[in-house]
Amino acid sequence: MTGVLVQCGYLPLVDSAPLIIAKELGFASDEGLDLSLVRQPSWSALRDMLALGHLDVAHMLSPMPVAMSLGLGGMPAKVDALMVMSLNGTVIGVSRGLCDAMHAAGWVNTFDNPGRTATALFAATSRRLRIGVPFPFSMHRMLLEYWLSRDPAFSADRIEIITVPPPRMAEAVANGALDLFCVGEPWGSVAVQNSGAVLLLPSQAIWQVAPEKVLGARRDWIEDNHDTSAKVTRAVYKAAKWLDQPVNTPLATEILTRSQHLNLPDHAIDPALSGHIAIQDGDAPKRSGPLVTFNDKSANFPWRSQAAWIATRLAQWHDLEPEAARDAARSCFRSDLYRAALSPLGVDLPGASEKIEGAMAHETAVASSRGQMILGPDRFFDGAEFDIDA
Repeated sequence: MTGVLVQCGYLPLVDSAPLIIAKELGFASDEGLDLSLVRQPSWSALRDMLALGHLDVAHMLSPMPVAMSLGLGGMPAKVDALMVMSLNGTVIGVSRGLCDAMHAAGWVNTFDNPGRTATALFAATSRRLRIGVPFPFSMHRMLLEYWLSRDPAFSADRIEIITVPPPRMAEAVANGALDLFCVGEPWGSVAVQNSGAVLLLPSQAIWQVAPEKVLGARRDWIEDNHDTSAKVTRAVYKAAKWLDQPVNTPLATEILTRSQHLNLPDHAIDPALSGHIAIQDGDAPKRSGPLVTFNDKSANFPWRSQAAWIATRLAQWHDLEPEAARDAARSCFRSDLYRAALSPLGVDLPGASEKIEGAMAHETAVASSRGQMILGPDRFFDGAEFDIDA
């Protein structure tokens, strides 16, 4: 029997895996859904397709629902995040020429030191750094600017942010259009393999639990399809949980490789899933820990404090009233709907919908529905904390 048709937009990134696994392994059909995955050429195209009603749900950059709900960008709409699909999974890299200049100044690439790496970047060249990100309203841009702005040599005129679709990032590095980039896997590894780029940092070196992608939907669609939206949330949650079990990594890589949804070889997909990544061409893969987290430690919970952190950045960029922006953001990270959808599965759910971001230096037991929840660490690289009530 054919299930309820749900049109779901996505970009060909490894962190779209929960959608692909939900479809290919039957988690969606088990919920009575016919999940149709509709590949998009860019984040702006996906945004517009969702806003216009051509898509029901979408794999989205975590700031996109907040930005759209605040009326920012080309196609404003009230869009909610039903769940977080992944934490981190992005990498920061540079052109070979800039990397060589950094090495000449005494810098050593350990792939884990944001402070020294930023200092080396600014010391290596006096000209403006051309930095590629996939979309203006992205965690990529937020983490980059947060990181670089903490260095004493930073000033606004030292960087130029350029929007480049993920599949074109390697080409932009190869032809000299970019000095630096932040992109989701597999496109960082593709840039290493195809354009001689060198990776500097994984995104978790800046913020250990940065919410990278969310499952977004228009608020009016959710209201008209409450049961269906809950089923989609459950299917994607089950797929994310499956993906975070190490025993499933080889099969996940095989499914993503053979799937028409990504159309990429296994050597491009494996680094993000296995946590073994080559930081420059010719190097053996380096174990960096999980590059992307799909489910572990309540990764899928849409924390309203994370939404407020995102809104604070957007308010600074666009001269918005900060408190009003944070309130709007908190209302579109739908922890209420997530709780309602996952409670029937007996999922351990946090006792609160907000927390102090960056406060956990170690794994920490927190109040939860089953009393078994461990969160953290969740530190920012500079030791800062974000408390929306402070």
